[in-house]
Amino acid sequence: MRLVRLKAQAASGNLKLVEAEPRSPGPGEVLVRIRACSLNAHDSMVIGGLIPTADGRIPLSDGAGEVMAIGESVDAFKIGDAVVSTFFPAWFAGNPTKAVKRDIPGETIDGYASEFACRPAHHFTKAPAHSSYLESATLPCAGVTAWSGLMTHGQVKPGETVLVLGSGGVSLFALQFAKMVGARLIATSSSEDKLAQLQRLGADEVINYKECPAWGRKAKELTDGRGVDHVVEVGGPGTIMQSIEACRMGGHIAVIGVLTGFSGDISIPAIFSNQIRITGIQVGSRAEQASMIRAINANALKPVIGQVYPFEEINDAFADFDAGKSFGKACMEF
Repeated sequence: MRLVRLKAQAASGNLKLVEAEPRSPGPGEVLVRIRACSLNAHDSMVIGGLIPTADGRIPLSDGAGEVMAIGESVDAFKIGDAVVSTFFPAWFAGNPTKAVKRDIPGETIDGYASEFACRPAHHFTKAPAHSSYLESATLPCAGVTAWSGLMTHGQVKPGETVLVLGSGGVSLFALQFAKMVGARLIATSSSEDKLAQLQRLGADEVINYKECPAWGRKAKELTDGRGVDHVVEVGGPGTIMQSIEACRMGGHIAVIGVLTGFSGDISIPAIFSNQIRITGIQVGSRAEQASMIRAINANALKPVIGQVYPFEEINDAFADFDAGKSFGKACMEF
């Protein structure tokens, strides 16, 4: 089989295509033929050295494929099932702990940039019934993150207003989930072309944040001064104060990303005086992934796929990903 290994100390071109033999599944394990993977900012940070990992690690947290063989004591899957990986395979449900967040594919354990993956069965869930492998591969990181932020912690309801920042994978899933439950959606971008695409996906209002730097105030104006109920905050310190400005009193901000940096100033009085609830989100549990997939099945939701690369072009794929060239999830096919 072909797979990719990360040369952690390499200055450039640190993803190397190599050959290896797949192993047979042991008790409790399944052998999955990986058909597609998606790319995430987390993967990029691992590959770029911002998140340390072992030399020779197989990268990529998100993979989807077909069960080819089953070890003893596995009853959750059968041969031929379409499955998708989980970001935190040891986090089954409930509140996280350090222990259940220890194993992260592509970081602390091997990921899915490989034609075959032999893993414990609980590292996977069944894929959505009518999704392609490419569509399923977009779900474990970006999809579950948006689901956790909006549905688990936000409990978004019909008629509420959701603000999403930009057009990255999490923001696009948040847009789709919000519209799925009947919420109103405001989206931001600095690109008129992307704003038009966001409207085609269902955004009710759009704001060009380059032309309107005070986009938090603008979002509040679009709600007749009340403020939005939920913000999916992917920017971090460079955007958080605008997100607070956009919120209604008692609103919710799901803090998901750090695209503008890791630290910065924040007004504490703006939070407590408006009783804003801020939730830190790092993906979610296996149970949340299963709930999300049930909703995808019930609503025939189709993830937004951007550029698709052959497996051999993984270095080019990440170069384009880091340059922000793809609208929708960037993926690889095997």
